[in-house]
Amino acid sequence: MAEKKPAKKTAAKKAAAKRGATKTSGAKRSASPPQVAVKRAAPAAPTRIAYQPREARAMQRTARQSPYKMRLVIDQIRGQSVNDALSLLAFSKKHAAKQIEKVVKSAVANAENAARSQNATLDVDDLFIKYAVINEGPKLKRWTPAAMGRATPMIKRTSHVEIIVAERPEGR
Repeated sequence: MAEKKPAKKTAAKKAAAKRGATKTSGAKRSASPPQVAVKRAAPAAPTRIAYQPREARAMQRTARQSPYKMRLVIDQIRGQSVNDALSLLAFSKKHAAKQIEKVVKSAVANAENAARSQNATLDVDDLFIKYAVINEGPKLKRWTPAAMGRATPMIKRTSHVEIIVAERPEGR
């Protein structure tokens, strides 16, 4: 015995099935009670707020230094405490260190300002560099003279510096 496949639904039957209507043959459908929308109460607010470490962000956009040179410096300070990072940057010979130092100081100032606005205490010694990245900025395209009346392109690269400082979690 071969099993019969169910016939395909037509568009009208599909639409009726979506609405939940049933096909009646001439008889009136029984009236169902109207559906009443039930409002749900808002969830209760938690009684105790879990501690979340504060963090602050600072960015410098279109710094006139190539990202490759900036990344050499930023790799040295990623994950360190703010005090260690600032001391390393202060004694570095690289030009990028001065620009990165400004951004780190700005992020620390942003963290202090956020804590002040929330009437909270913040120990700057507990801050560390949680996230530090150098992204490529827009390139400045310039031309320089070359031999036999030609010109060769010069690409002056820029960088975006982004640093996030955060409080160290308790117990670390």
